[in-house]
Amino acid sequence: MVESATAWSNWAGTFSVAPRRVTHPRTTDDVADEIRHAAENNLSLKAIGSGHSFSAIGATHGVLMKLDQLRGIIAADRKTGLVTVAAGTPLSELNSTLWTMGLAMTNLGDIDAQTISGAISTGTHGTGVAFGGLATQVRGLQLVTASGELLNCSPTENAEIFAVARIGLGALGVITSVTLQCEPAFALHARERPSSYDALLETVEASVADHDHFEFYWFPHTRRVLTKTHDRVRLEAGLHPLGRLRGWIDDEFLANRVFEGVNRLTTARPALTGRANRIAARALSAREFTDRSYRVFVSPRRVKFREMEYALPRETMSHVIGELDDWINRSGERIGFPVEVRFAAADDIALSTAYGRETCYIAVHQYHRRPHEKYFLAFERIAESVGGRPHWGKLHFRTAEDLEPKYPLFGQYLAVRQRLDPDRRFSNDYLRRVLGT
Repeated sequence: MVESATAWSNWAGTFSVAPRRVTHPRTTDDVADEIRHAAENNLSLKAIGSGHSFSAIGATHGVLMKLDQLRGIIAADRKTGLVTVAAGTPLSELNSTLWTMGLAMTNLGDIDAQTISGAISTGTHGTGVAFGGLATQVRGLQLVTASGELLNCSPTENAEIFAVARIGLGALGVITSVTLQCEPAFALHARERPSSYDALLETVEASVADHDHFEFYWFPHTRRVLTKTHDRVRLEAGLHPLGRLRGWIDDEFLANRVFEGVNRLTTARPALTGRANRIAARALSAREFTDRSYRVFVSPRRVKFREMEYALPRETMSHVIGELDDWINRSGERIGFPVEVRFAAADDIALSTAYGRETCYIAVHQYHRRPHEKYFLAFERIAESVGGRPHWGKLHFRTAEDLEPKYPLFGQYLAVRQRLDPDRRFSNDYLRRVLGT
């Protein structure tokens, strides 16, 4: 299906484009036909999932291919846990469908708006020092190349391509389906506690080691944090979710509606930001519940913001937060969003931000109505000084020249890209900046 070309922007509103052509392929053959059509007309082509990336990784003035018609589970084997899913399937839809089959994804991030192909292609991850990002759960994928050829990629078929295409940035071709290693459905027991940052520093290593999934949120202009632990429990033990009223008050009313109002107020009166953060941090109450894994992993995020996230060597966490705290105090900037800190296992995927090292992820945010550039540039300088790698789908200012030394397999990735897309059909300004020409 082809629609009239109109301006398109991503969820965060950080970029917008006016493509020449917008398509909604229904089949793999449709994808191949559109790629050939783009080549015949010398147009670039970018596949788009939900548009949840903050970076302009999916921007194009040529053909914008929306994958919203390529969705649903194609095949599933409950015994092996292998599930093949169409590339445009949103994680929210995938998670609930898997549950009805008695299956679940091993780990997830805290947002489920992304499509499966978009999530893996940009390096989406969750938290848990024993768990890699979503791309580590991929066991196979189908890729349509710039020539319109369909490739099946796995550890045993087109293995060299598979090794880099799991986090391919959309630069190698259009993914049409993904095979995931899922596992039997499980529940998570969640504990959320407000605490002081200084107390957290004394226990953070134990918390990371002792819990399946651990993260915390630090409130700038304060020494307060909110900690979250998620531990696996057997379904036989039963689910004890938050009550409907408590869940609505905490996750919808306070975390979204009230938070939106506070950010509007502090945007108009920035001097109130520190006080608002101190009140919010003190007002948080502890809570504990057990629910389906994906319901615990994911939180509703309705307040629009800008985000930068860096993957850092795990041992640098306290140094980076300390440097950031010092900069905020010196600069006079007012930061209304908490800083999110998560942990992940090392992996072996070429452009994974966790390649070859246990990783701490630190994400900074700013309300979408407030300037973010000064804050993000300062954080990036701190993160870069300890060998940080930016999340591909979030805002950053890095270039191929300084990114290449951070990725030992960068050249291997570029060689596969040259082979699959020598004319750079799938390139755009963002990819030229981070991958070179």
